[in-house]
Amino acid sequence: MIKKLVIFFILILFLLLYFLIPKDKKDFVHFNLEEKNYLLKEAKAPKEWQEGLSFVKKPVDYDGMIFIFPDKQIRYFWNKNTFVDLEIFWLDDDKVVGKSYLPSILKTKNVITITSPAPVNKVVEIIK
Repeated sequence: MIKKLVIFFILILFLLLYFLIPKDKKDFVHFNLEEKNYLLKEAKAPKEWQEGLSFVKKPVDYDGMIFIFPDKQIRYFWNKNTFVDLEIFWLDDDKVVGKSYLPSILKTKNVITITSPAPVNKVVEIIK
């Protein structure tokens, strides 16, 4: 009886925590990059990859976004509808293989595309 009661209370606690944590914060991760810890929004699916940080304006309560892809390929990112400057880290697993800067569309007035220097399966965008 006590064992069932303990399991019941643990379940109730888990459900309360699940519903008390803001839904949008469930898609965030802490990620250490070059000895700094960042709070990043996760993009793990094609729709999230396509949307990225489009239409985001400062201030926001996170540092950027991490794109997690199922395979390693040359990746292309652009600044269409991107209203913040971005520092881009190209990663092969968790190893940085390159960095790029992507200015906002407000600065460039034209769409700019940047390319990873090697096949990568993760890309981190840090809002500047």
